[in-house]
Amino acid sequence: MHFYPLRFVPHLVPKPWGGRKIARLGRDLPGSASTPIGESWELVDLPGRSSVVANGPLAGRTLHDLIEADGASLLGDLRPTAEGGFPLLVKYLDARENLSIQVHPDAAYAAANPGVRSKTEALFVLDAEPGAVVYRGVKPGVTPRQLRHDAETGRIVDDLIATPVKAGQCLYLPGGTCHAYGAGIFGVEVQTPGDTTFRLYDWGRTDRDLHLDEAMACVNFEIGAAHFAKAERRTHVAGVFTTLSKVCSCDQFTIERVRMVEQYGQEIPYDRPAVWVVLEGSGIVSGSPAGVDVEFNRGDVLLMPAGQHEAKVLIREDAVWLDVQFPRVGTDILLA
Repeated sequence: MHFYPLRFVPHLVPKPWGGRKIARLGRDLPGSASTPIGESWELVDLPGRSSVVANGPLAGRTLHDLIEADGASLLGDLRPTAEGGFPLLVKYLDARENLSIQVHPDAAYAAANPGVRSKTEALFVLDAEPGAVVYRGVKPGVTPRQLRHDAETGRIVDDLIATPVKAGQCLYLPGGTCHAYGAGIFGVEVQTPGDTTFRLYDWGRTDRDLHLDEAMACVNFEIGAAHFAKAERRTHVAGVFTTLSKVCSCDQFTIERVRMVEQYGQEIPYDRPAVWVVLEGSGIVSGSPAGVDVEFNRGDVLLMPAGQHEAKVLIREDAVWLDVQFPRVGTDILLA
């Protein structure tokens, strides 16, 4: 099967803490002007939920179908998940209100608990209101007993490290991190394809369950500033026509912010898949094995299949995108 850059139909998810900012990206939001839409799943391949191709001759087919039909051409030497799915999930997120204080399982917990999925994520902030923070990590000295007591009595926010955020910042959250996105954050979330969330506290909301026992079993009290700083250490390579800034690097994925100027073009050969999240500008990718040229604009999310050895990008309007790739760790990707 011959592939080309794939764009998918967004899956819009109502959330009690959501807003309407995702409409800025050209998404047609359901409901009235007051209906809270928290997430737009742009690329997903979970059991029962797989992204549908929106462009080109493969339109209407699911990502999971394509992996089953010719995973070697689509993924190269990247191994799919245990369920045969794509090992990444990408979404836009609009936090009009605080998200719940929660934790996602790490790989060890997931391995010991059938049906539970681990999740490591990174948030790239597109916009943040003044005073916006992300709560991540438990303050030194807080004990499990204290954390649980404070979750039950509504004082748990005092136990967490509050990190002020601004546009352009990328925050790493490995599995086991007790965290919450604060109100006023609009961003892109890149994550391993886990959907298990255990809530400790939901800011007084009463229509969703808490999971104190499971959450307390998952919280890693050792995760702190050193873990975040290592993954978020930036590197920067600047040229006349293009700039590459690595903003997050972990075992599961790397994220680079790429800038290219108008009318610049270059080859983009990939031997493994990559995901582009277009933040500004526009361009066109040509030279795919399928012979399909694909235009991109602000807000688009493209899956660049493996095997695009002759592919080239031409920038029509100064463009910025996030380039998400899979690092090689031994021979496999780690899905923690």
